Amino acid sequence: MQSNRWLLPEGIQEMVPPESWRLEAARRQLLDLYWRWGYDLIRPPLIEYLDSLLTGAGHELDLQTFKLTDQLNGRMMGVRSDMTTQATRIDAHRLQAVGAARYCYIGSILRTRPEEPGGSRSPLQVGVEKFGDAHIDSDLEIVSLMLETLGLMGIDNACLDLGHVAIYRRLVDHADIPVDLEPQLFDVIQRKSRPDLDSMAANGRIDAQSHARFLQLIELNGEPSVLAQAREALSGIDDEIDAALERLGEMIDLLATHYPQVPLFLDLAELRGYRYKTGLLYAAFAPGLGRELARGGRYDDVGAVFGRPRPATGFSADLNLLAALGRFDPETRRGGIHAPPGSDPELVACVRRLRSAGERVIVATPGANDAAGDDCDRVLEFIDGRWEVRPLETKV
Repeated sequence: MQSNRWLLPEGIQEMVPPESWRLEAARRQLLDLYWRWGYDLIRPPLIEYLDSLLTGAGHELDLQTFKLTDQLNGRMMGVRSDMTTQATRIDAHRLQAVGAARYCYIGSILRTRPEEPGGSRSPLQVGVEKFGDAHIDSDLEIVSLMLETLGLMGIDNACLDLGHVAIYRRLVDHADIPVDLEPQLFDVIQRKSRPDLDSMAANGRIDAQSHARFLQLIELNGEPSVLAQAREALSGIDDEIDAALERLGEMIDLLATHYPQVPLFLDLAELRGYRYKTGLLYAAFAPGLGRELARGGRYDDVGAVFGRPRPATGFSADLNLLAALGRFDPETRRGGIHAPPGSDPELVACVRRLRSAGERVIVATPGANDAAGDDCDRVLEFIDGRWEVRPLETKV
């Protein structure tokens, strides 16, 4: 029986022309965008030792990480499933920048399972991170770059969701939730399941006051006017909750000024990245798409595990997904020039000059002369004692 040796593992993709060229053009233009905003390119390694890769922010990624043994020393290594922790290590250990530092990256990551059914396990992750500044202007800068990234990729119908992890975290602290119960409560809040929350209260697992507060939390989502309801329902419980609501209000006002055309929503029960995020959360969505296009948030002091706590905020996205959904259309590449084979010095010099000028020149294989098959629209011919480029005469 013939084996299907060409089959790829589930959730693993490869890219072929012309889409691979389109993706590469997008990568280049995004790096140019980030450079113009002052972000320096980093290229973290594909694999690292687990005690570094899964430190701090990486703990959430344990189940998503492929693990292997280093045959040189027997230590366990992991294939990166996210680059945020790596950027944190680079800032804290390698570069040790003073003041604000900005980094960008684009590279493949690998996950043991897709984030959604039928999704990719090998995203091409693009992202930016800013360290060393806790001011809300840095959060605005990251959100702005996230929206600019979507715009460059031709996605102009995105909406933005805002949240803040401190609200849920402080409500949990005030509710005195047992450690073994908190994951279940977190799951209920993420699913916004009122019946499950009611059941936890009925079974005495959370008290009546906490039940009421968490019930309000899962219902506090919608347009920016929800913030007024949140203040009415949650103000005065805790200083950190009050500060979080104030920060959300500031961000809403800033975005209304900088991106008035982008629909904005609040969701105080959206807690993706809760285990290591510390402040504002942001995610971009498109109508009809059941997952986010990009996501990010503030994760202050995660670098403490590398010996250097710093304020930090950033976002990431899957460039493969953005390219598939967007209308990114790079400048169309002109057809190539079909050149005959041979070692004539003048021919070799002419081909070299054309390529140096940015032309695509395909030298024919001896015995073959199918210029149209090479997607060429011109030919290099020897006419009147010199090599000249002429339009390709197509056959009717």
